[in-house]
Amino acid sequence: MGNSRGQFRSRFGIIMAAAGAAVGLANIWGFPTQVANNGGAAFVIMYLVLTFFLAFPVFMAELLIGRYGQANLASSLEKMARNQLHKRFAFVIGFGGFLVAALVLSFYVIIAGWMMSYAAEPVARMVGLTDIAHWIVSDSSLRSILFSTVFMFLTFFIIQKGVEGIEKWSKKLMPSLIILLIVLISYVLTLEGASKGIEAYLSPDFSRVFEPNLIISALGQAFFSLSIGGGLNVIYGSYISKKENLIILGTQVTLIDVGIAFLAGLLIIPAMYVAQAQGITIFTGDGGLVSGPSLVFSVIPNLFNGMGTTGLFLGLIFFVLMSIAALTSSIAIVEALVAFVVERHGIGRKKASMLIAVIILSASTIIVINIGWMLELIVTVSSQYGNAIVAMLSCLFVGWIWHRHEVLEELRKGNDEVENSLFWKVWPWYIKFVCPVGISLVFFHSL
Repeated sequence: MGNSRGQFRSRFGIIMAAAGAAVGLANIWGFPTQVANNGGAAFVIMYLVLTFFLAFPVFMAELLIGRYGQANLASSLEKMARNQLHKRFAFVIGFGGFLVAALVLSFYVIIAGWMMSYAAEPVARMVGLTDIAHWIVSDSSLRSILFSTVFMFLTFFIIQKGVEGIEKWSKKLMPSLIILLIVLISYVLTLEGASKGIEAYLSPDFSRVFEPNLIISALGQAFFSLSIGGGLNVIYGSYISKKENLIILGTQVTLIDVGIAFLAGLLIIPAMYVAQAQGITIFTGDGGLVSGPSLVFSVIPNLFNGMGTTGLFLGLIFFVLMSIAALTSSIAIVEALVAFVVERHGIGRKKASMLIAVIILSASTIIVINIGWMLELIVTVSSQYGNAIVAMLSCLFVGWIWHRHEVLEELRKGNDEVENSLFWKVWPWYIKFVCPVGISLVFFHSL
């Protein structure tokens, strides 16, 4: 079954695809915003600790579920079930993951479309199309729907050929993202005010490290930046060869994800202070961000607009970077949805892809028309509640229902000595007890 449904062909392709699924707007956009709102370097320290000691074990569980089951989240969990009740529980988790992924994608394509529009705006200005440039970044519903559709088309163009297409484009997009990120960092750090941003980013106020709100925010960011809870990692895990050492691969992907989040902070935080040095208001009187989550669409464009022609090129590079980050994650979300429909209902890939595209774009259009209240609601329901619930239930299933010897046998494939490793001595206990408690904290705090 594994061969008939395709596999990643190279380790580099596996790492780039899995990293692309994890690396998205949560890293490039969300992480720096959380850092700025939660004590700078103090948040970074807690984020790193919680990523490796709590989010990483759950991430590994999802990869393991996928490679063992060779299918979507629901079908993979059903293969672990011991009785009919467990199978029903497995389907509930899997279908929950499907709904969460669909809800996330319905708002994700809107935001990604905005990123694309802001990337197109400097191009329009360069060629003298001033009126079009202004409309491209306006609050027009038509503009949002248009660019959401374009973004969705790009996503489905890549995934229509299955795992081969995903691997091919991930190997191109992820290195491009990293290169663009480094180029922008190199330039921003030369500007006035950047040194203050570096200090705020890298010099921790240790008195804030254990603040309850900071810890909960860091825990939520750790889970969401690794795309936990929507079945994305499960479906990518199902495409990984049984010969690969899953622990090493999971560690490498997590390191890349954390590394890119760190680089994003190294770009955005100094850029905030550069903007502040130019007279742009960044922080409120109590130290919070003026723009909050909309920072990327307000402060950053204003910063680049004050740089003349150079700013046009920098703005183009920045929002192309953001669009790539959004695209690599949307590919994984769509693949999780398509795989569920194909494997559960026997529908062809192209037909399933078109069906999902129509449904998601219809949902996105409804959100755009009612964006004043609906966007925030969908984001909250899916990202704060849905992901946490599905992730917690998956941990309980792996920890308490899946036979321990079957887990060990799956880990042994590609790693004969895993039974003697520290990972095996610690990880099963983490999945049974620590991870469900940690996710519960995120969930109940969001309530």
